[in-house]
Amino acid sequence: MDCCEKLTPEFTGEPENSGHNKIIGRRSALKRLAGLAGGIMFVSKKNAYGQGRQVLLAFCGQLLCVIPYEVTRARGHFADEGLDVRLVYTRGRNVAMQALVGGSVDYAGTSFDVALQAFAHGAKISRFASTGRLPLFALASAPKMAKEIRTLKDLENRTVGVSALGNADHILVLYLMTRAGADPNRVRFATIGTNLLDALRLGQVDAGMVQEPALTLITGAGGGVIANAMDIEQANRYLGGAYEFMGVAVRVEERERRRDEMGRLARALAKGLRDTRTIPVKDAVAALPKELITGGNREHLATILERYRRSLYPDNVKIDLAATSRVADAHKAAGLLAPSIDYKPLLDLSIVGS
Repeated sequence: MDCCEKLTPEFTGEPENSGHNKIIGRRSALKRLAGLAGGIMFVSKKNAYGQGRQVLLAFCGQLLCVIPYEVTRARGHFADEGLDVRLVYTRGRNVAMQALVGGSVDYAGTSFDVALQAFAHGAKISRFASTGRLPLFALASAPKMAKEIRTLKDLENRTVGVSALGNADHILVLYLMTRAGADPNRVRFATIGTNLLDALRLGQVDAGMVQEPALTLITGAGGGVIANAMDIEQANRYLGGAYEFMGVAVRVEERERRRDEMGRLARALAKGLRDTRTIPVKDAVAALPKELITGGNREHLATILERYRRSLYPDNVKIDLAATSRVADAHKAAGLLAPSIDYKPLLDLSIVGS
């Protein structure tokens, strides 16, 4: 599972290569958000703690998104707050948002991109806690282009691979280039799907947006790193700071009656975030359900987590307004969010403060 999700899923007829001005096609995302469209998987794990009603929290099963939630569970922080939380794994954060809007779960953990688009298309949701402050992407050059493409400006007149036009990774490329003074209209975008590694390694594209472990593999093959948004120092340099990513939302109509529960959930996750940043990395990896790592390399995951955990995860769950503004600016620059839209009502700063 991954973070390369279609934020506006009604796009059709996309060419394989296109300038970004040709990609915008707006239809109501609520067609997809109106009800739960299947695809929900419950982890086979029984919760024995908590005396009250079971709380269902859905989110995408991408490993680096999951870790703070599973660490919070494994370290007993939900239980300490008197919560019986069932973590619900879905096939993508769009499905998690569908589950929330459709009433199938109590809370949804999604990227801010997904929450922002859902809100913009009429979903009655409220985001009250943040669990991730950076997107899980890096812009890398193909091995044969590593010496020629070193900067964002060097991407002009090149072919850049993204999962799909209008996805979070594509939006991020546009934003990075615009901030760097490069012209994204001069880029040929190739839509490759979620597995960009082979296309990049074989030189079918000049550069591409990748996640881990693809970034480690492509640099090991001789590729270069143009901008790594998973590293806080590079995010400060290329994005101007944090770029709001994972966080938790609730249905607006249930917000008032759930305020105490939301506060307890936020406190538990805050403790889990601090643990994720500081406990031995092997303990954080051990908190993950074995189903998620079956066939994977625990040592490789531990190395990746050790490298990025202090960058990716904040030490508290307070929503960073500047970080949300950067995401909104990126969506506006890509034509996916009307300049007139005020997204601030999406944010509830009263649970943990601003």
